[in-house]
Amino acid sequence: MVQGVGFRYFIREVAESSKLRGWVRNMADGSVEALFDGAEADVNRAVEMCRRGPPAAAVDRLEVTRESEAQALFGFRITY
Repeated sequence: MVQGVGFRYFIREVAESSKLRGWVRNMADGSVEALFDGAEADVNRAVEMCRRGPPAAAVDRLEVTRESEAQALFGFRITY
């Protein structure tokens, strides 16, 4: 459960500072889903930051999946 801790905004800041493209969104079950596109080292850094989360968050589980389909992504945004 991540509502109320600023997780999406934290992830957007991480992604933008790493010049990543993609999006982040809250899911109906209370989890967060994100898609990162960019240099592998930058994506890996973003994933590690997701493991920690912002100061008010407690991350219990993180699943990482590689996407094989290319998407046309511009910038990084919070979606709803």
